Amino acid sequence: MPYRVNKKFEPQFNLLLIATALSVLIWVVSWYLPLAAFIVYPLQLFATFIHEGSHVLATVLTGNTVQSLTVSSDGSGAVWSQSAGWLSQLLISSAGYLGTTAFGTMLLAWIRAGWSSKAALFASAGFVGLMTLAFGLFAPVFNFFSNVTLGSVFFTVFSGAVLTGGLALIGYFANAKWANFALAFLAVQCLLNAIFSLTDLLLITTTTGGHSDAVNMSAATGIPSLVWVLIWFGISIFMISVGLRLYSMRKNASPSDSIFED
Repeated sequence: MPYRVNKKFEPQFNLLLIATALSVLIWVVSWYLPLAAFIVYPLQLFATFIHEGSHVLATVLTGNTVQSLTVSSDGSGAVWSQSAGWLSQLLISSAGYLGTTAFGTMLLAWIRAGWSSKAALFASAGFVGLMTLAFGLFAPVFNFFSNVTLGSVFFTVFSGAVLTGGLALIGYFANAKWANFALAFLAVQCLLNAIFSLTDLLLITTTTGGHSDAVNMSAATGIPSLVWVLIWFGISIFMISVGLRLYSMRKNASPSDSIFED
């Protein structure tokens, strides 16, 4: 049976459609035109902060200690932590890729619920700012720069401060329409970055076998790293599908509350 967009929710549907199309276009263009990569560079750094911040949250919530969080100029990142037990290692190592997907999915649910996009932008700015100060600056200092360099700490603090300020400024100055678009664009970028990062991880795992979260998981559990990559892929796809489902129709909602109608 054909579906059409519910008139009531055309603005939300069009918002996500435009944000997705623009995001994909920017990513594709950046592959062929290096200068265009500067457009997505801040978004890549933001996704890295979410990825590494998810590792930090998992470490803290499992009662372990974070020694440092760093974000590099090439878009990569690292969290040094002290953890005990395979369960803690499982949660910490899985948190990065799944956390980025979960963050993007939560933003979709936030938009669908009609809550303040400005509040979500301020919350995102606060999260990046907290990770930058507490674990990008103070934690390395307290640990006497044991696992990081002064240059890596400087770039982490600088990029974190720029992202925090940028998100806060958008949240403060943008009108409701542009704040909604910024949040939708951020959500799509997080989801795309999570999928692309997992694709890169799959390539690394099957070709070079370089160090990664999947290798950490393999060392902790004895299960091959490739299996963990596929598990994370499956969970991420599931979360994205749930997020899109929540975006299109909330549970126990009436037909008039669905984005699509018969």
